[in-house]
Amino acid sequence: MVLPTTGSTASQRGLNITDAPREQLAEVPLVAVVVPTYNEAENLPVLIQQLGELNIARMGFVIVDDKSPDGTGKIADRLASEFDGYFQVLHRPRKLGLGSAYVAGFKLALDAGAEFIIEMDADLSHPTDQVPELLNKLREFDVVVGTRYSPGGDVDPSWNLGRRLLSRLGNVGIRTLVGVHVSDATSGFKAFRRSALEKVDLNDFQTTGFAFQAEMTLACQRAGLEIGEHPYTFGTRSAGQSKMSAGIVYEAIVRLLPLRFRR
Repeated sequence: MVLPTTGSTASQRGLNITDAPREQLAEVPLVAVVVPTYNEAENLPVLIQQLGELNIARMGFVIVDDKSPDGTGKIADRLASEFDGYFQVLHRPRKLGLGSAYVAGFKLALDAGAEFIIEMDADLSHPTDQVPELLNKLREFDVVVGTRYSPGGDVDPSWNLGRRLLSRLGNVGIRTLVGVHVSDATSGFKAFRRSALEKVDLNDFQTTGFAFQAEMTLACQRAGLEIGEHPYTFGTRSAGQSKMSAGIVYEAIVRLLPLRFRR
């Protein structure tokens, strides 16, 4: 797998990676995968195993757990202790929202010195074998959005008509009302260059839940970043219950609409 061109150096709090001692270099991830978790005890170990099997050079992990009742946080700690490389687990005191979890995870990844940051769900709905493709497209773009709704993209064939309509109409509504230009406004499968996240004010987000995905894309648009897309097939979670509902889509639209007129 060929990583995007990064230039000759990268930094962690001013430390030049190319000149760092070997023991320090091992702790500086080139790629950081940020994964929020809430009741993902069955899925998280599988996700980490699948990503590890990709053999991506100097890939690390940031897990943000919102005090999952099923013990996901403890499982994340065990995985971290067994991992040979950067693996940070942030334990939050309660369920504080998907958006704030990603913001916290992005900040940790940037502090760790990561040059490329992946965001994805813990429930295995995002195909791990497409992560190298997202990274490769960062050669051309500042941000790459995984999309279900461009040619080549799809959702799991087992989805019933109601779920398909909810997903499609919710996405169209958010794109139209908010002014997001990508085909999949609510995608939680993205890749960022470090420089892209540094151009976005991570302290300025107004949404904390599902709507965060569209707000992040809107923020990237307004920052003048080059945004690419990569089609993929969205799967059905392997274990646990889906958190998506019509109420969540409605709430997202209500919270996002004022952002279209906010600069």
